[in-house]
Amino acid sequence: MSVLPLVFTSGWASGINAYAVVLLLGVFGATGISDEVPASLQRTDVLVVAGVLFLCEAVADKIPYVDSLWDSVHTVIRPVAGAVVAALLAGQSGSLPELAAGAVGGSTALMSHLVKAGTRMAVNTSPEPFSNIAVSTAEDLGVAGIITFAIFHPLAAAIIAATLLVLGIVILAFLASRIRRFLRRRAQRREERRLAGTGSHRPPG
Repeated sequence: MSVLPLVFTSGWASGINAYAVVLLLGVFGATGISDEVPASLQRTDVLVVAGVLFLCEAVADKIPYVDSLWDSVHTVIRPVAGAVVAALLAGQSGSLPELAAGAVGGSTALMSHLVKAGTRMAVNTSPEPFSNIAVSTAEDLGVAGIITFAIFHPLAAAIIAATLLVLGIVILAFLASRIRRFLRRRAQRREERRLAGTGSHRPPG
């Protein structure tokens, strides 16, 4: 069977939590659960780094505004990770050109990342932190579940991932006003900090 469904699913999941994808695939490969995982993802150093970064993301992703800063930093990292994982999966199976797989994985990761980042901006308009924790936990469990399911049922998992991606885009459109409010609030805070810094460096009269 073509590796394309697994490539698409891993790309979608990488846009949400790339470190979890690398960690899970590596563990599945190292334990012999799946033969689709390339040896490069099963290396001990890769698993250790992915595990540490996953723990960092698990904490940062649940703190209001810190999660959006983390998402900004990962705007490049997640799509690149999705493309690399997809290319490695394609190279392992030989059923899909690596360049095409990288394009699919990277673009899918970028789209799901934008949905995630935009949704977090909307969630951050809420004054309480519990919604961030709930959304982040749901994302972590969703990534773990979909990647595990994809190992055994890649086509069904890809259909679920595609459905979730479309739903995310639709939800993001409904949350557009909240996102604009978040961006205005963040710009206002930056301006206030800039003015405060200017005032503190003003020479005495």
